[in-house]
Amino acid sequence: MAIPIILASGSRYRRQLLESAGVDFTVLKPELDERAVEATLEGTGATSEDVALILAEAKATAVSEARPGALVIGSDQTLSLGDELFHKPDDMEGARRHLLKLSGKTHLLNSAVVLARNGEAIWRHVSVARMTMRALDPGFIGRHLAEVGDAALTSVGAYQVEGRGIQLFEKIDGDHFTIVGLPLLPLLAKLRDLGAIDG
Repeated sequence: MAIPIILASGSRYRRQLLESAGVDFTVLKPELDERAVEATLEGTGATSEDVALILAEAKATAVSEARPGALVIGSDQTLSLGDELFHKPDDMEGARRHLLKLSGKTHLLNSAVVLARNGEAIWRHVSVARMTMRALDPGFIGRHLAEVGDAALTSVGAYQVEGRGIQLFEKIDGDHFTIVGLPLLPLLAKLRDLGAIDG
């Protein structure tokens, strides 16, 4: 009998990645206050990778407690520039400030994925992409945000490299799946190991 797989995420990008890979799964968005979870980590020395893993695990375990026997995929992504952790901008002014800060610098996208079963994490992984943004003219930033609109508010960096956001970059070190927010190759390998997908 097939092991049920659940994606604990409201992200359409993560859903599309799994669908494109041919994985049979259902979606159950976790009820989780991510900022409240992050607040408990302040002053603990947690890195941006740690934060991504802790959030991914919290999502996976919360949903897996409600669905015994299922394999639950939790995923989260953080963006760090030095010691600063970025969150999704609240409005277009926040998006503009994000892009001004990231302009001409290299930031990290930390994409974590966790598998949980019966309320316990059974596997954890983090992939990191190094994203070097070209030096951006403030006028260009304004025009760019006007073109992409509210899509800028749906990601931590205020960009989508799968769309117009690719024009913001000079160099990218990391795979597409890590950048979109789900380290797909290690996840598929683990699902095969567990006999959850055909291998």
